Amino acid sequence: MPHVVVVGGGLSGLTVALRLKQFSPGTAVTVLEPRDRPGGNIYTESDRGFRVEHGPNGYLDRTPALPNLVRELGLEGQAIAASDGSRKNRYVFLRNKLRKLPGGPLGLLTTSLLSLRGKWQLLAEPWRKTPPPGHEETIQEFVTRRAGSEAANVFADALVTGIHGGDPALLSVSAAFPRLPVMERDAGSIVRGFMRAAKKRKEDAKANNQPPPGPMRMWSFRDGLQVLVDALAAQVGGGLRCGTRVEAVSEAAGVAPWTVHGQSGYTWSADAVVLACPSYEQAGIVSDINPELSAEMAAIPYNRIAVVALGYRAEHCPGKHDGFGYIAPQNTRRDLLGVQWCSSIFPDRAPQGFVLWRALCGGVHRAEQIDWPDEQLVKAVHEEIKLAMGVTGTPVFKKVVRWPNAIPQYVLGHLDRVARIDALASRHPGLFLTGNSYRGVAMADCVEQGEAVAAKVALHLQRAKPR
Repeated sequence: MPHVVVVGGGLSGLTVALRLKQFSPGTAVTVLEPRDRPGGNIYTESDRGFRVEHGPNGYLDRTPALPNLVRELGLEGQAIAASDGSRKNRYVFLRNKLRKLPGGPLGLLTTSLLSLRGKWQLLAEPWRKTPPPGHEETIQEFVTRRAGSEAANVFADALVTGIHGGDPALLSVSAAFPRLPVMERDAGSIVRGFMRAAKKRKEDAKANNQPPPGPMRMWSFRDGLQVLVDALAAQVGGGLRCGTRVEAVSEAAGVAPWTVHGQSGYTWSADAVVLACPSYEQAGIVSDINPELSAEMAAIPYNRIAVVALGYRAEHCPGKHDGFGYIAPQNTRRDLLGVQWCSSIFPDRAPQGFVLWRALCGGVHRAEQIDWPDEQLVKAVHEEIKLAMGVTGTPVFKKVVRWPNAIPQYVLGHLDRVARIDALASRHPGLFLTGNSYRGVAMADCVEQGEAVAAKVALHLQRAKPR
């Protein structure tokens, strides 16, 4: 019976294990996870009626991979869509005031976020003839060229801060948002590219006798994202081993060409090995068999994020917080990157009469914040929230979570580095790489890449069968 070892029990690794059981029936799959629980950065904690996500707050239905997985696992009845208000009402904190992000052309005309010149540059994007330069562009450069510097400084910064906790002047647009350069190339404009994509979705739905697709939405589960992790772990069953750290892999000719080396001298023989842990962990695991590959993996930078969840009495929170929350663009260098109004986004995130808000602190330019004591972080976030939203009371609930290696940063040269990593890994038949370090940081990206890698492993095992 073939045996595959998956190193890393996060969303990517669990997806690989699930799909391998389907793509290669009869294959034994072992998932080794160093923490005492599966899920990686996905973890939901409930405390005194407050439900806090330690990592991602939800997933988008931008592509069918995750919704299909939810349906397959029988979780549709537990899935909940984010509130309409959280989809329509998003804000940025600029010049000491919350300002709503425009939701369409009319909003762009009336927004206080841009000057008249900035609005004109953004609205004229479909007709702008600015050919791409002959070099890789940052997100800042791309958006400035297409829509003007004001749009880049406000909207691109807010987008990158909210998704990557990074700096648009450092990240590669082709790596972090690959659809944008493709839209420009194929449609001559980002706006026209989105319009074409929307039209195609409608045509595809009509061809499949389905209703017209609605706007993209964010989803979770009534009991939090932990529901998805638990369902995947149940499917993997006894093959999942938590509290098991892998230190190295070695390859040798024979019936089982791979040996996985864990702590305390434990070893596992495998016909294939999938590294689904973060790239810095993968680097240590492969350092003995390929130092060059290890160096490339280790060169992928990560930011540092502290999650600070605060609960308040609703009576101490004036105003209506019907929305997703707000971003404080990283170029403002405030004490937080943004605040998610968790109890407005999804139900049952706070007890009746209370609200739960979750701030993200740190990022690429305020990395030192993760080392602040809990009291200092909580005080800083509370002062920011008081300034932005006029809170009158003090927090009645506090939770601080630190991620020393939170989100991989797809800086300039990332795609070239990934290509080198793929080429170096290909020298070791039976070694496969996945995870959010390489081709997308979102939950949907992890599922899609996990499924793709599982298919490659199944094909490898099929080809390796004796004839």
